[in-house]
Amino acid sequence: MCGAFYTGEYDNWFLRLGYSEEEVSRKIEQTFLTLFYGAEEERIYHPVGSDMGYIEDTGNHDVRTEGMSYGMMMCVQMNRRDEFDRIWKWAKTYMYMESGENAGYFAWSCATDGTKNSYGPAPDGEEFFAMALFFASARWGDGEGIFAYSREARKILRDCLHKGEKPGTGRAMWNRENRLIRFIPDCEFTDPSYHLPHFYELFALWADEEDRAFWKKAAEASRQYLRKACHPLTGLSAEYADYDGKPHTGDTEKFGRHDWYYSDAYRTIANIGLDYAWFGPHEWERETANRLQKFYSEDAGESLDGVYLTDGTPVDQRALHPTAVAAVNAQASLAADGPYAKEWVRRFWETPLRTGGRRYYDNCLYFFALLALGGEYRIWKRET
Repeated sequence: MCGAFYTGEYDNWFLRLGYSEEEVSRKIEQTFLTLFYGAEEERIYHPVGSDMGYIEDTGNHDVRTEGMSYGMMMCVQMNRRDEFDRIWKWAKTYMYMESGENAGYFAWSCATDGTKNSYGPAPDGEEFFAMALFFASARWGDGEGIFAYSREARKILRDCLHKGEKPGTGRAMWNRENRLIRFIPDCEFTDPSYHLPHFYELFALWADEEDRAFWKKAAEASRQYLRKACHPLTGLSAEYADYDGKPHTGDTEKFGRHDWYYSDAYRTIANIGLDYAWFGPHEWERETANRLQKFYSEDAGESLDGVYLTDGTPVDQRALHPTAVAAVNAQASLAADGPYAKEWVRRFWETPLRTGGRRYYDNCLYFFALLALGGEYRIWKRET
């Protein structure tokens, strides 16, 4: 294997294209500062008092575990401990649930004043919280209380796997039989973009010892699942999908339509790229990345505004997050080796951050792509 986990080396795609190390470092730093301390129409981070802060979903005017955990991952990658701790304390203060069937989980949405909008969790938040906390422990060392990062991470993963083993304690976030993450604990389908085999490989090293074998198997189960969930011709995946990988077409009255390549689904190819960079090579990931870039370059005519079924059939909708599409198409180049890999990275480099009300989701994926392609989305290892 030659992924960064084994070699400690992180490829910088921008250097390949002729940009200097100084240019790349400056762009990453400036983008972080814009997202955290830019003008009101640019920033997504808001400090609260002397020791807390939150990431705002500017499109929905709320605070989500998705964004909070993303913010923590951004901060640990950028060595910004103060902002990391502020976001984590806000999440533990307002989002964490201490009672009820979802005790141990985080409310997926809160108002910006901390009031819970929901008492249900979203598993993608928990898995990103846990990974960011493990990296914080490795990079900065464990502190006291809620800042004992590795202890907090293990507790999150313990609840994710073991809730429901006692009557009245809710449901686990993973289906223990097929080892696949659920969309939400009380649903038996999944979201392909939630599947993070590169995280599960690390959970297999650092979670509670009794659960490590599960996480190792979950990494492989998710890779096998993603291979099925990505269309064999286009590389596209659905937002929600059944355990066999086919787009989920039920529950539209409850959740709306999600059987297409739209919003959530953009993250899938970015995750595949990062898994390839950290733990690859996996040939199917390379093939999938090449197919997706080919689809957008040839069949979609390089347009970022389209919405498609996974087989590439256009849908009469417009994408809400075209900047996110540019970002993930570029991040696919971590795995891709086809004729479009370089041009998508160059196009992304020339794409500005999004401004305005919908900027949150686009710019989170933008920053992760920037880190990954610049060789700065790193595994922070700790003692096993």
